[in-house]
Formats: sequence, C-alpha cells, structure tokens
Amino acid sequence: MKPFRTLASLALLVGSGLSLSLVQAQPTGIGRTDVLRSDLEQPGREVIQVRVDFAPGASFGMHTHPGVEVAYVLEGSLEYQFEGKPPVTLKAGESLFIPAGTPHAARNAGNANAAELATYLVEKGKPLLSLK
Repeated sequence: MKPFRTLASLALLVGSGLSLSLVQAQPTGIGRTDVLRSDLEQPGREVIQVRVDFAPGASFGMHTHPGVEVAYVLEGSLEYQFEGKPPVTLKAGESLFIPAGTPHAARNAGNANAAELATYLVEKGKPLLSLK
C-alpha cells in the first residue's frame, strides 16, 4: 500500500507542476482557440491556426516560434513589439509577417477586446512557442 501512495503522491506533484507551467505560459486576459492543424506536403512541417483573444490591456511577452507566423487582426487593434525596433500597431483587417525565430511580443493597448488569427508554418513536433 505504501508504494501505491508514494506513486500517487508523485503523480499529483508532477501533474501539479505541469498544470502550473501551462497556466504560467498563458498570460491573464489571453484566450487561445485552436482552429486548424494539418500536415504540409513538405515532410516534418505543419500549419497551425489559432485565434488569440486579448482583453483590454492584455499582453503576451517576448517569445519565438519554430517557423513563420502570419498574424491577421480580426477585431480591435494590437501592438506588436520586435527587439530593437519601434512597435507596430495593426487594426482589424491588417496583417503582419513574422520570420521564424524572431523574438516578438503583442499587446492590446486599447479599451476594447482585440483578436488575431495567427497562422504558423512550423516544424512538426516542436513546441509552438518559446518564451524569451
């Protein structure tokens, strides 16, 4: 019985740590909805589309992706920051190309909700994003 309790306790600790890291990876005020995931014709590559909703004032800090991202603003306006460059603000209907591995951040600087459709062409099996 004691080995079972030890294993159960270990499983709870590991599970708690995984949940905590997932919560920490998703900033407050940011919602992500998976829209599409499909293999590309090029082996080892896939396309992923995600709707990202930003509450007023919400931001997602510096991060990178293992492939290119095309960000299309669906509603509101979003400010994108790239290391060493002035911020770029896009409004609904505008898009932005982000090269693979480019550190960037996004935030809703407005008083209303904002959303983007993020399309990623990435290496399959790698984490979709890495925090910087």
